[in-house]
Amino acid sequence: MGIFSSIKNAIFGQAKAAPASAEAGEAAAATPVTPVTEKKAEAAAPAAEAKSANTGGAAASAVDVAAILDAAVKASGQKLDWKHSIVDLMKALKLDSSLGARKELAAELGYTGDTSDSATMNVWLHKQVIRKLSENGGKVPADLLD
Repeated sequence: MGIFSSIKNAIFGQAKAAPASAEAGEAAAATPVTPVTEKKAEAAAPAAEAKSANTGGAAASAVDVAAILDAAVKASGQKLDWKHSIVDLMKALKLDSSLGARKELAAELGYTGDTSDSATMNVWLHKQVIRKLSENGGKVPADLLD
């Protein structure tokens, strides 16, 4: 798995985990468990999975990248500026933000510039990651898109 995939999975995975567990908790609380309801639940499970698979694109388009990253920054307890820094974005997601990792991400995303000029590379990386998150169904602030 590439570094961008790790970034995407960290963001989109968090978005899927919260609603799914909340829905499951609400459904469990609302339905008493009896042998009849267990059989109904077993019968309904494949249909629910198919529905989730079919609406995956719709669910992904609702992923609020800014909200997830803001929450990740808050949880980190650090002052991170994910809106302007690829290093801070990666730190917020608890990913390796070392120069080596960023060079690997640059190669993965097709950076053709000089990786020794880390400042220029970092600006390019941030723009590319934000753009790719948007292309993959993430809702990102318009001011971060070129």
